[in-house]
Order: sequence, then structure tokens, then C-alpha cells
Amino acid sequence: MNKTAFHSAILAVTMGAAIATAAQAQTRPAGQQPAGRAAPAAAPAPAPTPPRPAAEDGPAIKNTEVVARVGDGDITAEEIRAAIGQLDARQQAAVARDPALLSQTVRAILATRLVLKEAIGKKWDQQPAVAAQLVRVRDNLIAETYLQSVTTPPDSFPSEAEIKSVYEANASALLVPRRFKLAQIVVNLAKDADKGAEDAARRKLDEIVRKVKATGQDFGSLARSASEDTASAERDGEIGWINEPDLRPEIRSQVIGLQKSGVTEPVRLDDGWHVLKLLDTEAARTRALAEVRDALVQRIRAERAETNRRAYMAELLKQTPPVVNELALSKLFDNKPEPVPSR
Repeated sequence: MNKTAFHSAILAVTMGAAIATAAQAQTRPAGQQPAGRAAPAAAPAPAPTPPRPAAEDGPAIKNTEVVARVGDGDITAEEIRAAIGQLDARQQAAVARDPALLSQTVRAILATRLVLKEAIGKKWDQQPAVAAQLVRVRDNLIAETYLQSVTTPPDSFPSEAEIKSVYEANASALLVPRRFKLAQIVVNLAKDADKGAEDAARRKLDEIVRKVKATGQDFGSLARSASEDTASAERDGEIGWINEPDLRPEIRSQVIGLQKSGVTEPVRLDDGWHVLKLLDTEAARTRALAEVRDALVQRIRAERAETNRRAYMAELLKQTPPVVNELALSKLFDNKPEPVPSR
């Protein structure tokens, strides 16, 4: 294999791992809201198409434009885009919206270039095991890209009628549940707290409830001054929108009966007492076709491509039936030593 092929294969494998690791760190959930709980498994819905990185000012740069340099080697916009294209949708979205992660990606490419230059200088690509692996990478790449070329649906697929049909058939999976915008005041109290801590917390809670029920008392101001959950207290107690299925049962049973601006009775959770205010409610709804059209098209095309792929492979095997030595195959991972001939 020549140096260009070696360069491409090693860069692709190394960069895919490097960028994926960085992007996964950026897309890891930051934590759970106090009033919420882990969301149950939802019906599958189309994944959004990840945004593409774009320049802040002016048109996107050309593929041939040099965006970085290390030693005597340049990194072009095309190489950056190709590396990012190897990531999954969530990771691509993370890179697209985070300039720091994009810069980290470029630096990873530059570091890989330095390793690659050293490896080629030491003729690492001529090591038998490495050369054999690169041949497999090349063969798999040729086969895979060719399969994609012969099984990708035409640009005209799907039609508007087909899109509408799939949308209507999946309406239940496109349901957005009712959700509530909440604020809270928290009095911390460990689950195993002693009686003294319980009594102190209860006295503070009773005073908060008295003030909440007092005419004209502003809930946000009280949350800022009295709530022991620092993060929400800084936002006048607001914890944002929470879908109804994600609410803790103890919270849900009270919230669903409230009018707008209503306040719950104190609710005991594992971390202490919570008093919540309902700021707003959004009724359950089904996402409009316009909201999900692009994602539906992406899914329909992917499913058709997979169907085409299976049919194409089946036809190839039908035309040239494979012959497999099942007996030899069954012994492929048999590590028993061969018998020593008797003398």
C-alpha cells in the first residue's frame, strides 16, 4: 500500500477515535432536575439532523483553504469536514455548536499528523501486520462505498405522499407530552437526619409556607432568600420545563391539580422538603409535519437504502452461491494442540 493510502487509513481511524472521545464528553448529560426523575423509554422518534459547522461571518470557507499547519504539513477545511463526518449525529452537533470542541478537533488532527510522519519515517507501514490490516481497511472501504452507491435511493425519494403517509402512521410516536414550568423552594434534610435536624428543618419549612400563603408575597424573592438549592435559587427558584412523565410521582400528584401560579403543599423527597409553584403549563400535542419532515425523510431514505442493500446482497449470493466448509469453520477457534504422532 502506498503512503497516501496509509496516510488516509491511519488518519481516519485515529481521528475518529479522538474526536468521538472529545465529543462524547461534551454531550454527556449534566444532571437531573430536582423535581424530575429518569425519563422512561419513549417511543422511537426520528433523530434530528445535526447542524453543520458554519462560519460566523460570510460564506463557508472552501475545501481547499488551509485552516491549520504543523511542521511542513497543512490541514485543509476538507480534511476537517471529512473527520467530523465520521462522527454520529449527536457528536457532530456538539462540534458544530462548540468552538472549543472544534478547536480541540483540529489540534487532535495536528497531533495525529506528527505521529503519522514519525511512523512513515520509521517504515511502520511496511510492518507485515500493519500492511495486512491496511489492505483489509482498503478492501472494506471499496466494498462499502460501492454498496452505498448502488443502494442509495434516488434524490426524488420519498415523495410528498410517502412522507405524509409515514407521518400519519407514526403520529403516536410524535406526541409531545404535557409539560409544566416549575419553580421551587427547598429545605435540605437528609433521609437519615436526626430529630434535631428534622425539627430545625420543619421550623424553617413552616415559616416558608406561612410566607408563601401570605398575600402579596413574591415566590421568586422568597426562593432567592430562603431556598437551600443554590442553582434554582439564583433563578428565582425556577427549574424550567419538565414533561409530565418525568415528574416524580410525589410531585406529579400535586402539580396536575394546580391552576397557573398555584403552589403545592410541602413534598418530602430524599434530599429534603420541596415547595413548588406552577408557572405555566403546555398541553400535550403532536409535532407538526413541518417540524419533523427533514428527520422523517432522513429515516425513510435510510430504511429504503437498508432494504435495497439486503436485496442487492441476496441477489449477489443467489448468482454466486457461497460454499462453506462447516466442519473446518466449527474448529476455527479450537485451541486444542494437535496430537503428537506416536513413534
